[in-house]
Amino acid sequence: MIDLTVDPAGLKHAVERARERDIIIPTFAQQRDPSLIPATVQRELRGIGLWDVTPRNLFRITWKNEPVAYGGGFSGVNFVELPPELTGVEARIIALVGKWFPTGAHKVGAAFGCLVPRLVTGQFDPTRQKSVWPSTGNYCRGGAYDAALLACDSIAILPEGMSRERFEWLARIAGEVIATPGTESNVKEIFDKCHELKRERGDQICIFNQFDEFGNYLWHYEITGHAMAEVLASELGTNERFAGVVSNTGSGGTIACGDYLKQLYPTSKVVASEALQCPTLLLNGFGAHRIEGIGDKHVPWIHNLRNTDVVTAIDDEATMSLIRLFNEPKGRGYLKRRGIQADLVDALDLMGISSVANVLGAIKTAKWFELTSKDVLLTVWTDSMELYESRLGELREVEGEYTEMDAAADFERYLLGEDTSNMAELTYRDRKRIHNLKYYTWVEQQGKSYDEIQAQWCQDDYWTDLQVQVDAIDALIAEFNARTGLSRSEAGRSEAGRAAQG
Repeated sequence: MIDLTVDPAGLKHAVERARERDIIIPTFAQQRDPSLIPATVQRELRGIGLWDVTPRNLFRITWKNEPVAYGGGFSGVNFVELPPELTGVEARIIALVGKWFPTGAHKVGAAFGCLVPRLVTGQFDPTRQKSVWPSTGNYCRGGAYDAALLACDSIAILPEGMSRERFEWLARIAGEVIATPGTESNVKEIFDKCHELKRERGDQICIFNQFDEFGNYLWHYEITGHAMAEVLASELGTNERFAGVVSNTGSGGTIACGDYLKQLYPTSKVVASEALQCPTLLLNGFGAHRIEGIGDKHVPWIHNLRNTDVVTAIDDEATMSLIRLFNEPKGRGYLKRRGIQADLVDALDLMGISSVANVLGAIKTAKWFELTSKDVLLTVWTDSMELYESRLGELREVEGEYTEMDAAADFERYLLGEDTSNMAELTYRDRKRIHNLKYYTWVEQQGKSYDEIQAQWCQDDYWTDLQVQVDAIDALIAEFNARTGLSRSEAGRSEAGRAAQG
C-alpha cells in the first residue's frame, strides 16, 4: 500500500509553493481521460510546447496527446500496428507510442505516480527537501522534469555509460546530476549512491526509487492499463482474441498494465522480457548489456510475479542492428523495396532501443504460442530514437557505413529469423523461484521485511488493495488544488470533484 498519511506542516508548505508557482495538479482520472481537463487548461496548452518546462504540461502526462511538438490538444491513444511483412508473424502486434509524452518518454508518468502522492499528503516538503531520482535513464529524466514542473528541487542519478543525450538534457533540468559507475545493468551502484546521500543529507532529501515505489506500479496499472484496454476496444475484431502484453521488465512498472488487462481478459498472457546478456529472470544470470532502459541483475520489488506467464531474453546485438535498419537511409530504402508501407517505415524512429526489444519479444511470443491473424499482442514503445542519435553515430564509427547488404542481413536474421530460443513459459514453481530472488536485493540489502515479501506472494489482496488506492489519491489531489485556490472555473472545480469521486 502507498502511505497516504497526511503531514499537515509539509502539506501547508506544498500548498503555498503551488499557489506561488501557479501549479494545478491533474488527477489520475484526468490523465486517463483528458476530456475531464478544464477547458481553461486546454486553451492554455495551445500555446505551450510538448517539452516546455511549465506546470500546465502536467496535464500532458497521458497516452492521448495529439502527436505534435507544439500546441497540441488531446486525441485517442497513440499507437502503431506492425504488419506481418515487417514482423514475419501473422499475429497483429500493436504498440503504444511513448514519444508523445513530455520528455519524449512515458517515464514522466511513473515519476508522477511516485512524487504526487507524497506531495499532496505533505510527506514531501518542496520548501526544504530535494527529490532524488535513481535510474538508468528515462526515469530520472521524468523525475527531474516533473519536479521542475512541481517547483521541487531534484537530484538525478544514472550510470555514467548512458547515452550522451540523457546527460545533456539533465544538465539543463535537474538541480544535480550524479553519474555512477557502469552502464545499464549496474543498478546496485545506483542504490549504493542513494544510501550514501541519505547518510550525508538525512531528511533533506526524499528518494523516489522506481524499483520499489508502488506509485510507479499504480500509474501504469491505471493509466497504461486503461490506454491498452481502449486500444483493444477499438481494434479487436469480433472474431479476434487478445493474446497478451509484452514488456521489458525494467523497473517493474510498465508491466503492471498486465495486471489490469488480465482482470479484463483472464486468459491473456503477461510476457516479461530482458536482455540475453543479463538473463536474471530466465537463468538467475548477470552481466552488462546495451538495451538502455531496462536495468537488471535484480527483480524489482514492485513486479507482481504471480501474474507473469512467460519470460524471454533479447540479444542486444539484435536491438543495435535493428536501430540501424530502421533509421539508416539504406535500411529504410531496403524496407520500402521489400514492400513495407513507406509511411510506416518513416515512422520507425518512434522506437528507441528498448522499444525494439519489446517488438522482438512480441515476435517471439507469437511464434511460441503459434498465434494467428486472429490474435492481438500489445507492447509499448517507451521512447524514440530522438534520445539515441549518438548511439547511431557510435555504431557508424565502429562498424562503418550501413549498406543495403547489411540491411538485408539484419532483416532476415533479426526479424524474420527471430525464434523461440531463450524463452520459458512459467509454471507456478517458476514464478515463485523468480519472486524469491527479490529476497537477496530487497530484504538482505535494502531493508524490506520478510513478512512483506511473503505477503506479496501469499496474500490475494496485496496487489488488489494497492490498485484501488487511485480514488483516494485523486481525492487528495482535488483537495490540494482546492486549497491552492487556483481552479480556473466552476467547470474546472466540478471536473476535479467528479474525478475525486471516481
